[in-house]
Amino acid sequence: MAQRYVSDVAQLGAILARLEPSLGVITGEPTPLTGGITNHNFRVTLGGEDYVLRVHGSDTGLLGIDRQAERIACGLAAEMGIAPELVAAFDDCLVTRFVTCNALAPREIADHVDEIARALRSFHDSAAMLPMRFWVPDLLCDYAARVHERGIGLPSRYAEARAIATRIAAVVPLRNPRPCHNDLLAGNIIRARNNRKLLIVDWEYAGMGHPYFDLGNLSVNNDFNEANDERLLSAYHGRPPSDGRRATLALMRILSDAREAAWGVLQTEISQLDFDFGRYARTHFERLAAAVEEPRLQEWLDDAAKGSREENDDGQTA
Repeated sequence: MAQRYVSDVAQLGAILARLEPSLGVITGEPTPLTGGITNHNFRVTLGGEDYVLRVHGSDTGLLGIDRQAERIACGLAAEMGIAPELVAAFDDCLVTRFVTCNALAPREIADHVDEIARALRSFHDSAAMLPMRFWVPDLLCDYAARVHERGIGLPSRYAEARAIATRIAAVVPLRNPRPCHNDLLAGNIIRARNNRKLLIVDWEYAGMGHPYFDLGNLSVNNDFNEANDERLLSAYHGRPPSDGRRATLALMRILSDAREAAWGVLQTEISQLDFDFGRYARTHFERLAAAVEEPRLQEWLDDAAKGSREENDDGQTA
């Protein structure tokens, strides 16, 4: 979708002036980039080098975004070779090296599931400690409180989302938080043209969470089928998955939609971007409702509960 140009031109000018002493004089005009529904993104040329400048949206802290956690995660991922180089970061913006790349459609993500799984596993297994906890049941409570503070009622389906999140958390608790990305939309996975390497961008929701949320979020947002999920789990663990792992992934797909729907509800009230967040929320509420009616839901809950009691050799759920 097209980004609306940042409303405060003076703010953009001030940010660029702040960057020039370290990165060089700007040439040309900042070019708005498409994609993203939280911030304003631009391609800028400073000192003859191209960068992506992301000007943070207003009130993003209300969405559960911690900019310090983002900086740590983005820098670590870049060092690991799974994200573009982090060049600069401030409270109001973040700068990364511009990578000439091809965006991947959801249907293409599945073709590269093995590479993505290995990249995620390497990040999850890092020793990073991010100053932010990411757990969907907590987020749903926080988002609801933010909406109520504005004197606005929640849609009826919000309570249903919280109820299923509570059921899932009861069988797959967050016992061993790991550093996670938590926002694996197709637009956040790119392929560099120079070396064909996959890179993961937009680490602003990074936090200490459940690794399987990343897997479920990736799966549901990119329309994976059961065969894709099997490949994802096998590549992630290096061996065929157990029923407990399959069930945990299925439940995290549901938890992802609960998060996306609730996020859309809050964004409807706080965002200044030109995007239909209400429709976004409704789409995910509808997909969530369909998932809750899935005949295998109780089987998944039972298998995941059994698996979570069986600690495997790397501390992940079995």
